[in-house]
Amino acid sequence: MARVSWALLFLLFLAAAKFSCGQVETPTPLNTAVINTRGKRTTFSCKNNDGNFTTCVATCPSKCSRKCIVACPDCRTFCFCDLFPGTVCGDPRFTGGDGNIFYFHGHKDGDFCLLSDPNLHINAHFIGKHNPALNRDFTWVQALGILFGDNHQFYIGVQKTATWSDESDRLIITFDGEPVDIPAELNARWVSNSVPALSITRTANANGVILELSGVFTIMANAVPITEEESRIHNYGVGPDDSLAHLDLSFKFHSLSDSVDGVLGQTYRPDYVNKLDVSKKMPVMGNSPRFVSSGIFSTDCKAAQFGNGDNPQIAMVTGSGDA
Repeated sequence: MARVSWALLFLLFLAAAKFSCGQVETPTPLNTAVINTRGKRTTFSCKNNDGNFTTCVATCPSKCSRKCIVACPDCRTFCFCDLFPGTVCGDPRFTGGDGNIFYFHGHKDGDFCLLSDPNLHINAHFIGKHNPALNRDFTWVQALGILFGDNHQFYIGVQKTATWSDESDRLIITFDGEPVDIPAELNARWVSNSVPALSITRTANANGVILELSGVFTIMANAVPITEEESRIHNYGVGPDDSLAHLDLSFKFHSLSDSVDGVLGQTYRPDYVNKLDVSKKMPVMGNSPRFVSSGIFSTDCKAAQFGNGDNPQIAMVTGSGDA
């Protein structure tokens, strides 16, 4: 399966979405969808609307663990975590801006600075299980806290879930402290009244969204559990009281500064030098204390750049600063 460029995928995804300043938009057919490898919604039909392609039905490739993305009209499919650079999946496996894969474990119940730039800051909250045999925690990203512009705050997280169902939406989304309610319907779209460049679109009826701040970032998020099979293979120790539901994430950034930092952010710097042994099966990024934040919306990690300058693009789309 070929690697897909973010620019192409999101052009396909957003091409049919008509922008408006309304709170919730009527769903319109888009050119991509998220489907499951098991249970309900395991197929998606790309209809022949222009005569150039035959109507086709897509299913996920066998290598995809739980979900895949279908790009119409030709039914191309991509495993979610094969989108790169800029993915964060599983027991966090990162693909950096330089295209190299690495792991960053942090520790459970901690907040870590994923990316920090003068007008954009993204923290991740980790959940996990301690593994005495490895002397570290198994960890996963449970939530993101995103700050941008004049301290706008966006939160997306997954509720703790004992028994997982793909049809039950477990996402919690807030913007500037207010809940964001989006109809549980494929392609349903919410647009912020205060920041019209900010939108959220459902990629499935439940547990999948794409968040976009126009010209600044695009984030695709899927809520997924740890399955019994995954727990057995990796000795995660998942019990009946918690499926360790977490976020698999893909990021696309459009206007980062040269001083960007953070676990993921540093890999986008033009002067970044990868010092990890990429020949290893699991290259691990250390120096965890440098990326620790005191809270999901805190900008006090040692790598923080937030507030140290201006980003004209963010100022323009948020109406902040002098832009």
